[in-house]
Amino acid sequence: MQPSKYCYNPFAMDDIKNKPTSALRPVKKQCPSCGTSEILGRRRYCSQECRQQLFRRLHILSGLLRALGTRHATFSFTESSLVLDIKPQWSKKVYRFMHQRSHKQKPSQALYHLTDELSSVWWDKKNRTGKRYQACQEVLNMARKNTIAPDAVIPLEVKIPTRVKKFLASLKLTHKDLRSSRAYQTVKSAYRKQALNHHPDRGGNSAAFRKINADYQELISWLKSPVLQIHHGIPGKWYFDGKKWKTPLSFFVH
Repeated sequence: MQPSKYCYNPFAMDDIKNKPTSALRPVKKQCPSCGTSEILGRRRYCSQECRQQLFRRLHILSGLLRALGTRHATFSFTESSLVLDIKPQWSKKVYRFMHQRSHKQKPSQALYHLTDELSSVWWDKKNRTGKRYQACQEVLNMARKNTIAPDAVIPLEVKIPTRVKKFLASLKLTHKDLRSSRAYQTVKSAYRKQALNHHPDRGGNSAAFRKINADYQELISWLKSPVLQIHHGIPGKWYFDGKKWKTPLSFFVH
């Protein structure tokens, strides 16, 4: 199953038919490891220790997921619970495991207990039967089934413009303007406005005028051949692709 494709820039969507270009909005800033909003500056995690603690738990969980033949999996949490969704390679179903946690218990601690519980079930069945398949079924039988859409664990593919921030600022534009079907016209209109404001014949600064012209040329060049940064993942959820974990996307598509 291919990733859902949502692009931030229409010029990268030539091969994607009947897909609307979606805007991106930021998710409320929270530590993806523990959920606290008490984060200093531009840091993504509240502390390095908090980050490493969850990564260790996810690494342990990865072993169980591989044993279950997982193709896609997501991990998320709220103040009262932890949710693990698993889609095995051989199944069209998504299996959901939930674990209640206290307000004082960190998600990494709850994840450790859930992983330990499921792993114990797997090994107990494996040791008694000698069959990995039966061990996997024993674990998956503990999950909720037929309540989660398969697409819920399929990652988004988001493409974001790069190397244009300073050029956009010069013309008083934003990334949002580049996703418009009228991007060329929008850039040209912004250029004319700024060029008029800074033209030497109208009392403007010559250096500023030359910079605006240069930045305009850079943006036009970028529009002809966009440079995009590609992100795969799911907003608000940790995503496992069968090999490794990816951090939650810090924005969502609407």
